[in-house]
Amino acid sequence: MHNFEYFNPVKILFGKDQVHNLSKLLEDHQKILLTYGGGSIMNNGIYEQIQKELTQKEVFEFGGISPNPQYEDLLDAINLAKEKDVDFILAVGGGSVIDASKFIAAAIHHKSDPWNMLAKSEPIEKVTPFGCVLTLPATGSEMNCFAVISKGKDKLGFGGDPRLYPTFSILDPSYTFTLSERQIGNGVVDAYVHVLEQYLTTKINTPIQDRFAEGILKTLIEEGPKVIEVKDDYHSRANLMLSATMALNGLIGSGVDHDWATHMIGHELTALYGLDHARSLAVILPSLLRCQKEEKKHKLLQYAQRVWSIEAPTVEESIELAINKTEDFFNTMGLPTKLKVYKINEDQIKELSSVIEERFSGKLGQNKNINQDKLYQILTMAL
Repeated sequence: MHNFEYFNPVKILFGKDQVHNLSKLLEDHQKILLTYGGGSIMNNGIYEQIQKELTQKEVFEFGGISPNPQYEDLLDAINLAKEKDVDFILAVGGGSVIDASKFIAAAIHHKSDPWNMLAKSEPIEKVTPFGCVLTLPATGSEMNCFAVISKGKDKLGFGGDPRLYPTFSILDPSYTFTLSERQIGNGVVDAYVHVLEQYLTTKINTPIQDRFAEGILKTLIEEGPKVIEVKDDYHSRANLMLSATMALNGLIGSGVDHDWATHMIGHELTALYGLDHARSLAVILPSLLRCQKEEKKHKLLQYAQRVWSIEAPTVEESIELAINKTEDFFNTMGLPTKLKVYKINEDQIKELSSVIEERFSGKLGQNKNINQDKLYQILTMAL
């Protein structure tokens, strides 16, 4: 196990009607910037519940935050927050809204172009405190200090500063009842791949982290079909919501090697061809595992045995069966695992592999050894 530091200050309020604690949580703040996405919270009653809790506050709203939030769209929110001198940001939505709110909270105080915090790694100067009301379990952004922001076709990671942890996150599984099958399926797969990026790496004697990770994976496999089939099964939605949060709050990733190549390649698919984030992961992961199976052999075999209960005659057969099972699971969740479904052809993947190689200079994967040839191989296998 590698040396590590673990810190997570987020207060989680989990379960039904936890939104009624909002006024108490915000008792030291008066000027609130309320951020949200496309407006579904207006139709499902969440907006009304939140407004009731904010009647004693001065509330300013910024809605319309899109999936894969765009930098240019957030400039108006930054200017509004500055103009009104807000002292708290309340994000109501899924990962995109929360990511955007993290960026806004830091950008308010940045003296130069806020994009420089991402593109040039300029240090964060100050962060306005913020909290979350989660409506879409997927990214784990409600309990970590990271975000992804886009500017045109650039999609860059942002964060790591402990000031970017939410002060609190309210997780009410009943808020997921009105989500579409596509949103729920995306959330399950997103959380699943988050776990695999931290679990399917090197075998370095980390039994606690491994068992936690395997527990999350097995829970998602068991609960995923239920949340698709039964719209208002509170307990399945609760298990999904907690799984997605635990998948990326730093716990299972402490002291272990990470990969994240699937995410980096997937981000480019999203930026260039508009695939949903989770759908890009579902396409790339199986092919990446097949391409990298030799260096991931020990953990892939463990994954096959412990998560899928596979005991084939050979190691190679066990690993291939586990990858097949993973593909089947993604398809069960409604996420295709082939690029041809999205009408992406061989000519396009040549361009894509060049773009990714130029951006990352072959420094992808757990051993930083995925070069352009391997990228092309992964993408070709994904056709």
